[in-house]
Amino acid sequence: MKKVLSLTLALTLALGLAACGSGNTGTANTPAAQSSETPEAQAETVDVVVFAAASMEATLTQIAQLYQDVAPNVNLIFTFDSSGTLKTQIEEGAVCDLFISAAQKQMNQLDSADTTGTNEGLDFVLSDTRIDFVENKVVLAVPDDNPKGIENFQDLSSDKLELLCLGNDDVPVGAYSLQILDTLGIDIAGLEADGKVTYASNVSEVATQVKEGAVDCGIIYATDAFTYELNVVDQATADMCDQVIYPAAVMKCGGSETSQTAAQAFLDYLHTDESAVAVLEGVGFTVL
Repeated sequence: MKKVLSLTLALTLALGLAACGSGNTGTANTPAAQSSETPEAQAETVDVVVFAAASMEATLTQIAQLYQDVAPNVNLIFTFDSSGTLKTQIEEGAVCDLFISAAQKQMNQLDSADTTGTNEGLDFVLSDTRIDFVENKVVLAVPDDNPKGIENFQDLSSDKLELLCLGNDDVPVGAYSLQILDTLGIDIAGLEADGKVTYASNVSEVATQVKEGAVDCGIIYATDAFTYELNVVDQATADMCDQVIYPAAVMKCGGSETSQTAAQAFLDYLHTDESAVAVLEGVGFTVL
């Protein structure tokens, strides 16, 4: 009798367990299991490729560290160079989720919605994502000891100058530099003929040459002067060159829809988060 009772209880228990388990596959739906499946644990890492003007390297690198706490699953992959070089790489097929240019020209060339006549028949900017991101200033910087005693832009036409470093004309800071010289009536061709000009492929190279004392002075951005701890002797006024606006936009040539969405989130963070804005304005950018 006891055997029959034991078998009956065992069978009842087995059937009860089977009934509890019916309809479940994989991990049991228990509170403990649910708590382990947090959004952070489930989120897959997404690579976001950011092409940005060389003058933004220090700030974006610092902000990227802050952003790890906000979006730990986002892997920001930066390429810093002149805006003209980055524009060419995008045009030639490079993957880019977010582009930050140091001038409107390069962004316009990639934006089919451009109304200035600059667009080159290209359509890389994702609609409704483009913003005017930050503003910078153009300055004249000299080595720490300022051996030639250069005090302002006008001195670039004087005997004080032996060697000036400029960005190439396809580099935004180079284009702004030529505007300044033209406004002041300084003959760039004459400076070149006298061997008084050397060119660099991006603004960081200009700043480096000034820092190392390889040149008497260089025309760079105020933010680069801050980053490289350079001595600024003059700043371009509004009538000397165009306003230095950095546009930013999510690009159609991104890695995936997921990476483009993550790029938009990062761009939103850059110009709205207090910590990010503080980093940008701390080096001299004005967030727009």
